[in-house]
Amino acid sequence: MPQAKQVRTERVHHGDTFIDNYEWLREKESPEVIAHLEAENAYTEAVTQHLQPVREAIFDEIKGRTQEDDLSVPSRRDGWWYFTRTVTGGAYGINCRVPAHDTGDELADWTPPTIAPGETLAGEQVIIDNNEAAAQHEFYSLGGLSISDSGRYAAIATDIVGDERYTIRVKDLETGEFLADEIENTSGGGVFSADAQDLYYVVNDESWRPYRAYRHRIGTPTSDDELLYEESDQGLWMGIGRSASKRYFEIHSGCSEFSETRLFSLAEGPVTAARVATPGPLNPVIDRSENVLYDVDDLPEREGRGAAFVLTHNHNALNSQVDLVLESELAKSVAEQQRAVLEAHRDDVRIEGAGCTRTWLAVSLRQNTCPQVRFYSVDEAWGLLENGTTGASALTPRQPRFDEEIYTSGVSGFEYESPLVRLSYSSWFTPSTVFDYFIDRDELALRKQTPVLGGYQPSDYVATRHWATAADGTRVPLSVLHRADLDVTKPQPTLVYAYGSYEISMDPALSVARLSLMDRGVIYVVAHVRGGGEMGRAWYENGKKLHKQNTFTDFVDATRYVLRAGLAEPGRVVAMGGSAGGLLMGAIANLAPELYAGVVAQVPFVDALTSILDPDLPLSALEWEEWGNPIESEEVYRYMKQYSPYENVRAAKYPRIAAVTSLHDTRVLYVEPAKWVALLRETAANPAEMLLKTEMHGGHGGASGRYERWKDIAWDYAFALDCMGLTE
Repeated sequence: MPQAKQVRTERVHHGDTFIDNYEWLREKESPEVIAHLEAENAYTEAVTQHLQPVREAIFDEIKGRTQEDDLSVPSRRDGWWYFTRTVTGGAYGINCRVPAHDTGDELADWTPPTIAPGETLAGEQVIIDNNEAAAQHEFYSLGGLSISDSGRYAAIATDIVGDERYTIRVKDLETGEFLADEIENTSGGGVFSADAQDLYYVVNDESWRPYRAYRHRIGTPTSDDELLYEESDQGLWMGIGRSASKRYFEIHSGCSEFSETRLFSLAEGPVTAARVATPGPLNPVIDRSENVLYDVDDLPEREGRGAAFVLTHNHNALNSQVDLVLESELAKSVAEQQRAVLEAHRDDVRIEGAGCTRTWLAVSLRQNTCPQVRFYSVDEAWGLLENGTTGASALTPRQPRFDEEIYTSGVSGFEYESPLVRLSYSSWFTPSTVFDYFIDRDELALRKQTPVLGGYQPSDYVATRHWATAADGTRVPLSVLHRADLDVTKPQPTLVYAYGSYEISMDPALSVARLSLMDRGVIYVVAHVRGGGEMGRAWYENGKKLHKQNTFTDFVDATRYVLRAGLAEPGRVVAMGGSAGGLLMGAIANLAPELYAGVVAQVPFVDALTSILDPDLPLSALEWEEWGNPIESEEVYRYMKQYSPYENVRAAKYPRIAAVTSLHDTRVLYVEPAKWVALLRETAANPAEMLLKTEMHGGHGGASGRYERWKDIAWDYAFALDCMGLTE
């Protein structure tokens, strides 16, 4: 059993001294650190070797349920149908396209071609075969694929390390050759100008924060690239894009609490109070000083009516609302603007965004925890705007209807010229499904449902909603999943999963891998704890900063609920979570170790206070809006120190713990779980049961490629089953 050496390091803040004996493990390039990680891997492999048959069985089950030769539903853009293939034996997708043809029948022209897996269509072109691109690398990730309006050029962003710093190359799709242009250290995909002479992109600073937007002239050295905008606030991220209509170039800055968007008309210049014809300062739609979190899209133009915008914002609207605003109003403060209300604020509905096609305006929302979408006619929206309506909209939205009570539905990309809308749909046991929605006729046309092989029947499984009561009286929703033939009148082995940060919701979706747990008699519980977004903005705000401990106590209370309700069998409950959910795993292991037989902590953020105290570390400054700033605030420092898992390890019998990490992860550095396991080995009553598994060629998502990902899942699930006593 490895035990890291101790090297005393002192961390002093706000008069508090913390002794850290394992900070030396941060030296990623040190041969001694690499040797320690490899020794931990060898120990973990040795003590879990008996699980290899279970891991292989789960991997085979995932593979056996997956149609390996498959393809996505083609999406039409600028005269082409784009889609992605997967092939048997190929770990990565193949991005393809075929020409689209216009017959004059608009609906027929927007009906995707039928392409059978394993077959090709006349004129089919491979944009990039990611299997070939990945062949010479231990790790490979496609981080963005942008196509020019003409369809001739593709900007392809790839990461071959795992640190999510992408290199963009430009491919001429007519010749099949890559141009000499190569842009390093970007945050992802680029954005072409309308004439494809320029490529816009964003680079990261040393702490991995996207902070500068550049314009690159195709065919020129990157040293000549023009800096368009630099975000100087260390606490804000930055991104770029084009509006759905492609009329505007967008630069976004923001955090979880406020944002700023600058629009530049690609035809006329920046959108400002007084529009100018040449590039100049990019004034924000709403200045960050107004502390408004918002998104903006351009309302499709109508002849003689000027420019207008769709604004989703939280000004005096905790759960946000959707307004329509004329361009002339953008010169005013948000409080002074005259806006027409399309979707008014509601306490029980979270508005998550809005976007436009040429004829329809889509509003994404969340009600009763479930993501949904509704649509308004653009012509009716213009009428509402011209009438100057300021109260709740009198327009009647169109909304597709589905049979299930708990589901996930949303727009699957905005194709601006399309007369219909592409929708995605899923539930806990309904596979990913793609519809085209004919809004005028209120009809759904099924385009594809992802096949699940191996005799899968959704009716063999059950999903029910339960509610746990937290210590402060808050009702916490739980999704309880299991086989229909499982006898739930008796307690059963149970896995409890949660995330609980960044207003990210754990929405209903079928996981083929999860079936392998349930088929072995496991009840799978998703705890929708505070800090997520399932119950609206207040749900998130009551699980962040100085309310963060609600996330942890909600999870413990959810576990106690399933035990008291007779669903979970004492001594056979396993907890699982990743990233910020890994912080949750570390916290609950300290809070209530007696409740859990095992904990699977995936890329866990378990040394949170140390990381947030160092703004030079990747993402730390960006995290202040989520956790608070312990550098400036002693109150935040003291609060975080109360829950940061690494600093609260105690002399107790802990659950069996598997901490799974990746050496090149930039979101949660490998050193956090490495230090955590080292301290657990020193302190816990059962040190031999503390395991560290490091993927030496991976990033935040582990190893790359679907087969390696399936192996990772099988490893985690086999460990969980072993903790439950289900591997015999």
